[in-house]
Amino acid sequence: MVVIGTWNLENLFRPGGDGPPDQAAYEAKLEALRDTITTVDPDVLAVQEVGDPAALEELAALLPGQWQTAVSQHPDVRGIRVGFLSRLRLEVVADSATLPPELAPVQVADPPAARSDQLGRGALVATVAVAPGRTFTLITCHLKSKLLSYPGGRFVPHGEDERARYAAYALYRRTAEATAVRDLATTYLKPSDAERIIVLGDLNDEATAATTQILAGPPGSEIGTTGFDRPDAGDRWRLWNLAQLIPADERYSRINNGRRELIDHIFVSHALVEPLPEVHVRHGHDLPSVTDDPSTHVSKSGSDHAPVVASFVVQQ
Repeated sequence: MVVIGTWNLENLFRPGGDGPPDQAAYEAKLEALRDTITTVDPDVLAVQEVGDPAALEELAALLPGQWQTAVSQHPDVRGIRVGFLSRLRLEVVADSATLPPELAPVQVADPPAARSDQLGRGALVATVAVAPGRTFTLITCHLKSKLLSYPGGRFVPHGEDERARYAAYALYRRTAEATAVRDLATTYLKPSDAERIIVLGDLNDEATAATTQILAGPPGSEIGTTGFDRPDAGDRWRLWNLAQLIPADERYSRINNGRRELIDHIFVSHALVEPLPEVHVRHGHDLPSVTDDPSTHVSKSGSDHAPVVASFVVQQ
């Protein structure tokens, strides 16, 4: 059995700035994260919102056993990035932050702001050895948030027209980023149908959202549909979202303005859907309800997200 998970660590910075306000709060955050990870007991954990790579290393040092860390070299403007914590031998094979060349740069703000051909945060690709002769290729990403920000660091718009425009810009970017991650996954699916690929991370939208659906590839064979048990030529290119395997009462990873939503996802290639893994969201603490003001998001329980984990039977 190999346990693979994803968790947004919510502003994992060292004290000050966007992270915990002081050393005591920082240590409390690390301890809360440690306790959850120890309970979840993953072999590999994809992580998002790593603000300071040294903080991730300090978290790893608190965990039982030996852990390896890896982080993307492409953080966003705040300094947060994706990465991995792994007890298995892990090798980074790509760190991608550029949109596909066929995709036009996207508008990200009102003129005269330049258009962008970059992901806001890089997508990190690594291989892990899960058994002799068996490797998984993991791609972790953190797509653009639905949280809107405005020029000058504002979180309140100057009128409904500005709010609507910036909602569109956020959607443009999230769509382009999903396309880039899908393009990256397709590259690793090309060799054969036996490729064991996992795409996982904070997609910042729910399973039925158009941006999330971009990652899936050819439609028609989703878990829980009649097409799932009917193999076809599209299976080689599909990624299956494991959300439907999560027990219904667990199927949320964040609470947004009082509403439960699953925005952290794990997708797998055809080689990993037989047998189907067991999937859970680990609500080891009461999640805070986040608002449109990120200054209130620093959670006393370590993170405002819950980890999503999948347990795979490794075929020898």
